[in-house]
Amino acid sequence: MLDTEAEVDFNDIAELASNICDVPVSLISLVDGDRQWFKARVGFAPEETPLDQSVCAHAILEEGFLEVEDMSADPRTLDNPLHTGDPRVNFYAGANLVAPNGMPIGTLCVLDTKPRKLTEFQRQALRTLSKQVVTQLELRKKLRTEAALRSEMDHRVKNSLQTIASITRVASRKITDPQSLEVLRLIERRIGSVASLHSELMGRGGSNHVEARCYLERVATLLKDVAPDHVTVKVESVESPLDAQKASAIGMIASEFLANSIKHAFPGNRSGQVDIILERIDEIHLKLTCRDDGIGRGNAASAETRDTGLGEMLMSAAAAQLGSRLSETSNDGGTIQSVEFVG
Repeated sequence: MLDTEAEVDFNDIAELASNICDVPVSLISLVDGDRQWFKARVGFAPEETPLDQSVCAHAILEEGFLEVEDMSADPRTLDNPLHTGDPRVNFYAGANLVAPNGMPIGTLCVLDTKPRKLTEFQRQALRTLSKQVVTQLELRKKLRTEAALRSEMDHRVKNSLQTIASITRVASRKITDPQSLEVLRLIERRIGSVASLHSELMGRGGSNHVEARCYLERVATLLKDVAPDHVTVKVESVESPLDAQKASAIGMIASEFLANSIKHAFPGNRSGQVDIILERIDEIHLKLTCRDDGIGRGNAASAETRDTGLGEMLMSAAAAQLGSRLSETSNDGGTIQSVEFVG
């Protein structure tokens, strides 16, 4: 956190400390090897000071809290440049910032130009606010770690998908059996769908959640790119936040349903429509419905047109990821597959 930009959360805490203690100066000080750097400061111009001029260096050696009512009467601060300089600081109080491992990393401190004594309420307020500073610091540390892990995961997934796609393409060039070749081409298309969905999720600004409607509209755009001209794709969705894992699952189900419909539901360039609908059915449950108005599975189950089963396996796995199972109805009017899940 050293040498980072000023942030409102920390500035607000410093301002609150100054107001509660009725002092002109408050600082969030982080101690480094040879300096103290101020993440937030009120009534104090320097961004950092040398450690040998720091009262906070004494504070972190204390048990949680240090109060110097009159710096001219304390040998630790008598010759401190803050006390001997202009303006002359005569009062200091600081609550330690203690990391989760028990290591003090700095202080939330308040200063005044005249000697004084804090009330017990003010001391307790500083202690409480110091804990909030640590909470904010740890939150940012966690977010940085998650961002690094997300970047590494993104890199590994993309590399894995590219490797599998390359192997599939090489194998396709060596195989002459039509049925085996069709299976490999199907796998290659599935890899493309997975890669597109992954890229869409990773492009959401590093958030663990996505907005359902915007996400499905983007998925629909990806689906329309692979749909033939005689098949229309429509998406309807409630506005609801989804965690990335569930978003990935419903994206996979929608993608696989469309792939199956394109292949089986509309033979001979028959016109048709595929609907992807996400609706809220009660306070805690969402329902994803995928439907087409094609010829139905019973009319598309010959040996020549029957799916290899890969799509169904992927959809079932995605439904399991949602903690649920797919339900299906199919007749001459088309096919409907749906899944209900907590969201």
